[in-house]
Amino acid sequence: MTGTADGSAVDFSFDPREGYDEDGVMAPKPYDAVLLASFGGPEGQDDVIPFLRNVTRGRGIPDERLEEVATHYRANGGISPINAQNRALKAAMEAELAARGIDLPVYWGNRNWAPYIQPTLQQMFDDGHRRVLMFSTSAYAGYSSCRQYREDLGVALRESGLEGRLEVDKIRQYFDHPGFIEPFVEGLAAGLADVRAQLSAAGEDDAPVRIVFTTHSIPTSDAEAAGPRDMAAQLETDVYSAQHLAVANAVLDQVPEAAGLEWSLVFQSRSGAPHVPWLEPDINDALADYADAGTRGVVVMPIGFVSDHMEVVWDLDTEARNTCAELGLAFHRAPTPGVHRQYVRGIADLISERTAGPGGKALLAGRASAAELGPWFDVCRPNCCVKVMRDGTVKPTIAAVDSEVGVPQL
Repeated sequence: MTGTADGSAVDFSFDPREGYDEDGVMAPKPYDAVLLASFGGPEGQDDVIPFLRNVTRGRGIPDERLEEVATHYRANGGISPINAQNRALKAAMEAELAARGIDLPVYWGNRNWAPYIQPTLQQMFDDGHRRVLMFSTSAYAGYSSCRQYREDLGVALRESGLEGRLEVDKIRQYFDHPGFIEPFVEGLAAGLADVRAQLSAAGEDDAPVRIVFTTHSIPTSDAEAAGPRDMAAQLETDVYSAQHLAVANAVLDQVPEAAGLEWSLVFQSRSGAPHVPWLEPDINDALADYADAGTRGVVVMPIGFVSDHMEVVWDLDTEARNTCAELGLAFHRAPTPGVHRQYVRGIADLISERTAGPGGKALLAGRASAAELGPWFDVCRPNCCVKVMRDGTVKPTIAAVDSEVGVPQL
């Protein structure tokens, strides 16, 4: 994707004339830099409302409503953990690439707070780079987690005058990659041991334990629009949910201690208008139902997230933990991948499978996958992960205003 845009409808779709095969897999290229792209977050009390205005721009949400969400940041000094986590991830990526002898500098740009993507692209160009490979901190396919990153790149390239001068391609969605899944395998095994120890200390050695996989809730219309239409037609649920179920099953298959335990996929962090349907059940409602059914302990697996940002530390470590305390449930929240060694290695593998070395061949042959629905394609199919507006229409241009889907807390 080179991000051309003129304000008219733009379809960031696979086109075999552009060097992709029939499966949307791009041939390796001699990239000269990597862009780590993320959501961004405030780094002080004065940043909170301006940041939330960025996230909700064009939707007419008053500051009074934004201040309701701002309380989550206010309680943490006005700082989202996500920026510090991205600095750590950038350093870990640089170290892993250097250890492999891969000479690709890593830059970092955010969609909603400094450092922004547009000036980062300008810096990359000024530093002499012309062919960039982007890795985003969103593992799953969906409008906000994939397509919107491509659209934002197009806008940034156009508005900076770099359109046609700087090429930026995006790494495939990687929910299925072993490097993303293996940290959760380790986390589930440790979590089960911890919950069992808590129950044993309370004299409940054989009490029922449930595994609760959780991810960000999104409007059902967005979930139904996620992924290729041909794939969606063959699934029993929406593509967004199916990807998470695939990860859950892949994790469970590798943890013997989980055999026979009940498990479920739940959702969190809803913040949209009450009349708009979102994916359910909410984790706190689900926890109450599990307790009523006899569950005595839960291991919460945040498989929808790559790091411990605000939606993890607030919605899980604060609200869900408090819910479990009120219900008398033993609680353990597994870590997100963060800078786990296997996750960082996986990122380097994803970069290597797309980057051409001597002779034009990829630095790493093959496309690793450890879950159903993978490996994902490199380039969007037509009508893949389109943005559905509240009136049921499709978002018409890359510069169009988003519908009201709530206020993320990253």
